Amino acid sequence: MNGIKEVLKDKGISQTWLAKQTGKSYNTINEYARNVRQPSLEDLYKIAEILQVSVKDLLKD
Repeated sequence: MNGIKEVLKDKGISQTWLAKQTGKSYNTINEYARNVRQPSLEDLYKIAEILQVSVKDLLKD
């Protein structure tokens, strides 16, 4: 599971904005945020870099 949704909420960033920054579709980012689908390790690092957080901040038990 990931904590992308929580990080986006804490930072006041929309899923649409993140989709544009990553080059992913809104639906893909939405699936990541809802934990329907998990990002690849490469995408997780890219998202962490864009959101200026550590990968650890995006991971949760």
